[in-house]
Amino acid sequence: MAKYKPRKANINKEVARKSAELHRCERDLLREQEREQKKIDDAERKRAQAQLAYKRALSRELSAQRELTRKISAQPLDAEERMKKYDIFISHACEDKEEFVRPLAQALQGLGVMVWFDEFELKVGDSLRRRIDEGLALSRYGVVVLSSAFFAKNWPQYELDGLVAREMTGTKVVLPIWHRVTKDEVLSYSPPLADKVALNSSVLSVEEIARSLVEVVGSK
Repeated sequence: MAKYKPRKANINKEVARKSAELHRCERDLLREQEREQKKIDDAERKRAQAQLAYKRALSRELSAQRELTRKISAQPLDAEERMKKYDIFISHACEDKEEFVRPLAQALQGLGVMVWFDEFELKVGDSLRRRIDEGLALSRYGVVVLSSAFFAKNWPQYELDGLVAREMTGTKVVLPIWHRVTKDEVLSYSPPLADKVALNSSVLSVEEIARSLVEVVGSK
């Protein structure tokens, strides 16, 4: 039995060493887990802080936007905008009235657009030039129905000149409609007009043209 004692002692030492190593590994593992958990907690805390900061910034931005909207709403309209009575002035030749212009004016009215159209505005005894000048000045946009008859008339040219003069300030005013004319015909009459994007009565119905105009001018 004596000869086994040294071996037993060595085994006990090895067991003790292994046990100590195991405990050390367990402590290291526990510390590592604690460090990882701390990292997770720190990351979660930073994420929560970032979300809170974002919410506060967004809240401040929304408050500022509401205040700006309130101030703008409280401001009086620009003098020029206050005087605008009509959304659209329709410039056209009388030959196009029955087939196209009158239905267009009625369709626009039905969509809530304030329209200056001679049949709606002119009364017996009115000064034609004075009422047209008034309509040109009090309208936000001018719809110009370009046709062969339009090109041959003096009054439509007078109206167009008035609308073009307003565009010299850099504001879009003229909204052209091609009515049974080609690009070459418009180009021959007025290259600047031919360069403008236009609606075409040969492609679109009166209702479609009216809705397209509403997209530009809005409705009441």
